[in-house]
Amino acid sequence: MSVQTSKEVIRGRLARVRENVAAALERSGRDREAVRVLVASKYYAPDQILALAEAGVELVGENRAEDLVSKQEHFGDRFEWHFIGHLQRRKAKVVVPRVTLIHSVDSVRLIEELAARAPEEGTEVLVQVNVGGEESKYGVPAGQVEALLEAAAATGGRVLARGFMTLAPLADDPEDVRYIFAKLRTIRDRLRKSWSPHFDLSELSMGMSGDYEVAVEEGATLVRIGRMLIEEDGPVRRKDGS
Repeated sequence: MSVQTSKEVIRGRLARVRENVAAALERSGRDREAVRVLVASKYYAPDQILALAEAGVELVGENRAEDLVSKQEHFGDRFEWHFIGHLQRRKAKVVVPRVTLIHSVDSVRLIEELAARAPEEGTEVLVQVNVGGEESKYGVPAGQVEALLEAAAATGGRVLARGFMTLAPLADDPEDVRYIFAKLRTIRDRLRKSWSPHFDLSELSMGMSGDYEVAVEEGATLVRIGRMLIEEDGPVRRKDGS
């Protein structure tokens, strides 16, 4: 696929994703500006990442520290950069100065490391919650979330918890994982009042290519899109199959 074709394909499919997000917001009675679309850059070759920028993608997320460095060296401030993969403590010094949000904080020790590496204004993070209890996924159980919030609060503003992230199990029908997104929203809503004014907990990073519309209906503020902007197997499809 040429860069030019990629740009055209990506622009059209990105527009369709945004239309679907808007429709999901309307169905759930939420504000139209409440959700941001993040593109997972690990799925895209360098020429396709350039096409992402030219097609109007503003926010990308990287999974590996080494790839974050190499891609930023090429594409710099064309995007806002988030880190969405599992973060090893030894890689924190590389990641912290390069991103505006880390989606995958899952231990007190990582919070302590991030605090040691944080700039004066602090590092913004999401606590990753393993809502489904899957052994194959990172994240803390719901019962351990407050321990991480307490650890972040103890950093004195160096680690700022903006909300939560989760990964739903793979499912053929997005409705089968709706409960995952609803449960994370419930966790956030329960904690939000008690943790104000320490943290606003406004962000919910949940939903990917196959289930992002359901996630938006359940309160997502960030959805993570993979290869669906360039896949050859047809356009992005609405929930009704259109």
